[in-house]
Amino acid sequence: MRVIRVDASAATILLTEAPAPKVRDRQTGEIAKDAMTGEALMTVGVVYIDEGESSLIQVSVPESGVTEGLTVGAPVSLPGLVARPWQSVFNGRERHGIVYRATAVAPGAFSMAQAG
Repeated sequence: MRVIRVDASAATILLTEAPAPKVRDRQTGEIAKDAMTGEALMTVGVVYIDEGESSLIQVSVPESGVTEGLTVGAPVSLPGLVARPWQSVFNGRERHGIVYRATAVAPGAFSMAQAG
C-alpha cells in the first residue's frame, strides 16, 4: 500500500508513552525488526495536535532513532513521519487501520501555530 508523508511542521506532538520495544509476536515476545536493515523497532505513544484536533497515535521508530532526553508530557519531533494504511482478513473479519513510522523521535518544541 501507499506510504503517505505527514507534514507535522504546524502540529504540536506530545510524548504520552516512553519508547518501548515493538513486539511482533505477543505469544513468543519476538521484537519487530526493520525489514530492510534488521534493526530493532521501538514504539512511542504521542498525542498529535493540529488545527484544534488531537489524536493519540503509536509511532514506530528504529532503536537508533530514539534520542536521549525524552520526557513524557513534553513536546517531541518526529522527523520523516509517514502513514501507511493497512488491511487484512483475520478469522473471516476484515480489519484495517493506519500505522505510523518515523526515522527518529527527539525532544521538540511547541509549534508557533499552537503558541499564538
